[in-house]
Amino acid sequence: MIAAAALLLGALAPPSAIAQATAAEPFDSGWILDQLRQPVPASTPFLELRESELLDEPMRITGEYRRPDEDTLVRHVTAPYVETTTLRGGRATIEREGRSPRSFAMSRAPELEGLQASFGALLAGDHAALEEHYAIGAWGTADAWTLTLAPRSRQLARRVESVSLFGAGDDLRCIETLSAEGEVQRTLMGSAARAAADAPSDDGFLALCRAGAGG
Repeated sequence: MIAAAALLLGALAPPSAIAQATAAEPFDSGWILDQLRQPVPASTPFLELRESELLDEPMRITGEYRRPDEDTLVRHVTAPYVETTTLRGGRATIEREGRSPRSFAMSRAPELEGLQASFGALLAGDHAALEEHYAIGAWGTADAWTLTLAPRSRQLARRVESVSLFGAGDDLRCIETLSAEGEVQRTLMGSAARAAADAPSDDGFLALCRAGAGG
């Protein structure tokens, strides 16, 4: 569930008509949120690199994030399996090929509950609402920025230590989630996910993720 939360948190940020600041202009987290703001419906591809001690090599998971309306988030996985996770009305529904659908209250999964409260604020550019749930940090320039989110809730912090978003202008390229156990999960978004076909190695994946990193 941490994987789904981290991905959904920063998903759906395709290029827009918003004017971009130059690299020399000052910016902060509010500027970044302005770039990520977008209307519904929206969708974007993703490519997640999932590592585990149980796997001989990292698993690559591909799919698409959809935001059909302001109250619904959908994560649709297309490979190496087919699965759809829908967050709506305080509930999570998981539908996987060959299995019966599962539905449960997001209060059972604090990372999803926190996501429901903050994701709308992220895409609406509502800095104050987002800051209710996360301590926010921003570094870099308009052409290579990093936005960090550290959970304020103790319950969520027991699962997720931080989430880092990397991008350039209004192009969100990658999300890194650091779990409370110290494991790092990386997800390429939008243009970076599409470019990953030309970077099959793990080193290439990391390079694409950090291409927009500001520090």
